Amino acid sequence: MSYKPQLVPSEWLWVTLLLLKLKLSFRTPDIDCLARGVKLTQHIAAAQFFTPSRAAFLIGRYPIRSGMASSNRYRALQWNAGSGGPPENETTFSKLLQQQGYTTGLVGKWYQGVNCKSFNDHCHHPLNHGFDYCYGMPFTLLNNSQENKPPELGVALQAKLWLYSQIIIIAVIALTTGKLTGLISICWKIIACFTLVDCLFFISWYSSYGLVQHWNCILMRNHDVTEQLMRLERTTSLMLKEAVSFIKRNRYGPFLLFVSFLHVHTPLFTTAKFIGKNHHGLYGDNVEEMDLMVGKILDSLDKEGLENHTFTYFASDHGGHLEAQAGSAQLGGWNGIYKGRKGMGGWEGGIHVPGVFRWPGVLPAGTVIDEPTSLMDIYPTVVHLAGGILPQDRVIDGRNLMLLLQGRTQSSEHEFLFHCCGSYLHAVRWHQKDGKSVWKAHYVTPVFHPLGAGTYYGKGICLCFGEGMTHHEPPLLFDLSQDPSEAKPLSADTEPLFDTVVERIGRAIEEHCRTLTPVPEQLSLYNVIWKLWLQPCCGTFPFCWCDKEGDSTQNL
Repeated sequence: MSYKPQLVPSEWLWVTLLLLKLKLSFRTPDIDCLARGVKLTQHIAAAQFFTPSRAAFLIGRYPIRSGMASSNRYRALQWNAGSGGPPENETTFSKLLQQQGYTTGLVGKWYQGVNCKSFNDHCHHPLNHGFDYCYGMPFTLLNNSQENKPPELGVALQAKLWLYSQIIIIAVIALTTGKLTGLISICWKIIACFTLVDCLFFISWYSSYGLVQHWNCILMRNHDVTEQLMRLERTTSLMLKEAVSFIKRNRYGPFLLFVSFLHVHTPLFTTAKFIGKNHHGLYGDNVEEMDLMVGKILDSLDKEGLENHTFTYFASDHGGHLEAQAGSAQLGGWNGIYKGRKGMGGWEGGIHVPGVFRWPGVLPAGTVIDEPTSLMDIYPTVVHLAGGILPQDRVIDGRNLMLLLQGRTQSSEHEFLFHCCGSYLHAVRWHQKDGKSVWKAHYVTPVFHPLGAGTYYGKGICLCFGEGMTHHEPPLLFDLSQDPSEAKPLSADTEPLFDTVVERIGRAIEEHCRTLTPVPEQLSLYNVIWKLWLQPCCGTFPFCWCDKEGDSTQNL
């Protein structure tokens, strides 16, 4: 179709772990260049974990509305062969842009599931959610993807693998006994398959997650597995090549490109060229490598003459993972002045993220916006730019940002933002329209443990409920406009408006809850456990292995 320069969003999202808060400590010239556009200082994630946060970003709705908010301990997908993911009746912004004639592409990690009922139904696959092309990891990069790193999925997963192997052993014994006694009519091939699967589970448990790496750490191009196992030493170059190639292929028509880097996430795999370049250690090295990749992609826009015709967005899914450490080395980033971190339901350190926009000639450069905004706002914003129409049969929680970004209004359309941990409400933010205050009420907070002067972390990834939680009645109240670090909770004795604010937020919670309807939980135990029949496999299962990339990489 004909080129529509004023309507060409090329949108990116990286898991940067609050990178922009540390730009003075890192050499990030290309990201700094982006930040000279429009910078949002109160940009908020809809969740504190990748899977629900990304779902909210894609569909413009709180995770609980789509079933992507968990009521159990599993707050993210655990396997490529799980059955959870965004329901097919949810409409992503990529699907709406596709309907408007845009070519849509995803490069990087997806982490929204692959299949539902069989290994090739691809119900949760990007191509089923509005992307014409995709390349990258259907899962996410974890320590398990690198041989010399400790397993990241935890001891609980090892226990599950052991449990699965024992259950299958019992099933094999029962089937064999039934076959030999004539009580069950079943062929020996089926019993042999069960026995083989049990051996795989046992080997995986015994070899400290060897098969976790083999089944989760893979690359796909569209529906085809291209690498199993991934060769991390060339993944960075492959991602860069795919992003640049997509831009070049689609330079004559409207497109949307969603680049989701594997940076900056443990195990922080960094190519040799960047090792030892930054005084912040491996984390800093990884950040600088990502920055160069950002620059290469921006350069490709300039080379194709698309800079002034491209709406560019840079953000993070959630806050830094402060517990990710190796000795004294910090691997999970920093959250600056903000309390808490990834996985915590309401503290700013888990949800306060960078937000940067650039569109030369349309968005005023050098603009700083202090109004509350959300990752969910990208949905109605890009749909508006593409000339699409938002779904009218559901609640859309995001708000169109264009008037705010262009300076045609000074106020955010968000009066309340609700901060849940899984499906449990932990905190609420109220942007008072007739005043400058941004109030934040915490109803539930995780128990903290001190880990150094002035810094408090939780032990491991915090749960959303149970003994590790403290319930507050009345809630802890902060005025974020005066206390962004959430260091000094207010009370009726110190804040004259305390009772009024708490009452108004309470009414907002009641109104919000009335808009929620029950939906199937996509992160239920059944949906997150590994299922043999859903496993993406290149070759003959269980001997899944292939390398279809060869040496088709480019140097950074």
